Amino acid sequence: MRAIGTLRGTVVAVSGALLLGAGLAGPPVAAAQAAHVARSSHVTTTAAGLRDVIVVGNSQAGTVSFLDAHTFANLGSLNVTADAQQVIAQMDPIQWAGFQTVTSVEGGNRWVDDAQLSPDGRTLYVSRGNLDDVAAYDIASGRQVWRTRLDGFKADHAALSPDGTRYVVSATTAQKAEVLDTSNGSVVGSFPTGTYPHQNDYSADGRYIYNSSIGVTSLPQSMEWAKGTFQLTKVDARTLQVVQTWLFPHGIRPNVIEPDGRTMFTDLSYLNGFAEFDLATGRQVRTYPMPYSAAGAALSPDSYPQNSAHHGLALSGDDSRVCDAGTIDDYASIVNAADGSTVGTVTYPTGSLPYWATSSADGSLCFVSLSKADAVSVIDYATGKELGRVPVGAFPQRERTGAIDPAVLPDLSPSAG
Repeated sequence: MRAIGTLRGTVVAVSGALLLGAGLAGPPVAAAQAAHVARSSHVTTTAAGLRDVIVVGNSQAGTVSFLDAHTFANLGSLNVTADAQQVIAQMDPIQWAGFQTVTSVEGGNRWVDDAQLSPDGRTLYVSRGNLDDVAAYDIASGRQVWRTRLDGFKADHAALSPDGTRYVVSATTAQKAEVLDTSNGSVVGSFPTGTYPHQNDYSADGRYIYNSSIGVTSLPQSMEWAKGTFQLTKVDARTLQVVQTWLFPHGIRPNVIEPDGRTMFTDLSYLNGFAEFDLATGRQVRTYPMPYSAAGAALSPDSYPQNSAHHGLALSGDDSRVCDAGTIDDYASIVNAADGSTVGTVTYPTGSLPYWATSSADGSLCFVSLSKADAVSVIDYATGKELGRVPVGAFPQRERTGAIDPAVLPDLSPSAG
């Protein structure tokens, strides 16, 4: 069985590479991609013998895809919703009503919201959006190790502690974030947030957790005053006590906080671009307006997906360049943080819905999910050019960097997602 699995994994890797070089990857960038692979081929595994990957949560498919972070080949996928119908059938009337409401607001089923790999690269933790739970999977067997339902009706963004022992997930409608013990899924604590908590991140040193809230996105822009509190919450990761809060003028969308804990780049609800905040003073110090596409300019703000004009932000490894996903504009741009100049822009077919951005572990690449194109775009921070476009599962939403144990790769499904 292992021999067959190894062959299957090889076929998946080769077919992924062929897709990138056969014209299905978007613009003709084979030479640039080959140059990048040549530069990085010596670091395809980590010091621990793990393989650098990009973990892609396919929200509608209910699967997670694994992309090689250097060759961009799709290594296969894992089904993380085989029990979905059983979970739904066991819901009580209140949970069922909540499930129906969230599904309606989201515009359909959103099974996978977030996913991260354990430090040993053998366990996958998944925040399962509309199912309002978190589950852990043994990748080698595909077995669900544990499952924990959150308070409220929707599980949202998640973050894994640097040591891999804690998993923080936003319980969106419960107005809090819950912290789980990754060994058994037990809830070890929680902390209050702003209205509709969304993104979670650990600080670079692991001492703090940052949670940002988006407000009630189902209300129109004219009622933004009624959407609730748009708040960034800083929490002591050990005690889960709130250390500091900041209020924002609009919903806080994808954001990145620099390691010094002072500078924050963020997308904001309705903003066609992104902004920079000085967290020491609590002031917005710069706005980076980005151009509208014809399709984006034709939309009314109330037609923006979940209030987002741009939804996807990442920083290069040296913090000098921003990768900004133009959700309504169907492009992604690499922008110089110092002066706002654009290094390069990758334009996608109309309706692709760029919806998230993640930097590679070495900070040289930006991976952008194209949710309605079922693909992930790879962009070089240095040149602003696209190096590849990789097919994945239906509605890829969030990508995360990670490292996987090569021994479990043959056990993945050969499906791209």
